Amino acid sequence: MRITRIATETPVKEQLEADLNLLDDLFAKYRGKPGSLIPLLQGTQHTFGYIPQKAFKRISMETGIETADIYGVATFYAQFRLNPVGKNVIKVCHGTACHVQNANAITDAIKDELGVKDGETTSDGFYTLESVACLGCCSLAPVMMIGDDTFGKLTGKAAVRIVREIRNTRCNQKEE
Repeated sequence: MRITRIATETPVKEQLEADLNLLDDLFAKYRGKPGSLIPLLQGTQHTFGYIPQKAFKRISMETGIETADIYGVATFYAQFRLNPVGKNVIKVCHGTACHVQNANAITDAIKDELGVKDGETTSDGFYTLESVACLGCCSLAPVMMIGDDTFGKLTGKAAVRIVREIRNTRCNQKEE
């Protein structure tokens, strides 16, 4: 089963002013090295959580690659984000094992709970929901990840319970 990237109808979200000077060390590391575009995009996303629009021009200036070509690479690979994401990214696996164990029910339950579509971020910026092709945890199917934590053998209700618990726990930790 192939997961298709869902294009949302909302325009590119308003992006905070990104300090592109944070990328200076990254550019120094890859300057003059062939085949460095993917690592530069990955490093940029690691720095900001997504690839800001202004970063495309800076990467183009540093590499000599046309901005349109860089954008083409960034939009081709599902790993790259062009919009800011929530503090917690929920990845629901829709690989074969998870699909046959009803991963759609998990995604649907989370969409209903959060009031977002696949690929969107909650209005408070706490969660982003993403369907992914495979998380490599087939024995736990159906499975989701939130940040670095993996949750398996899920139902829609169990997934929603986890999402609520994480919100409550992380929000309470900030208040203390």
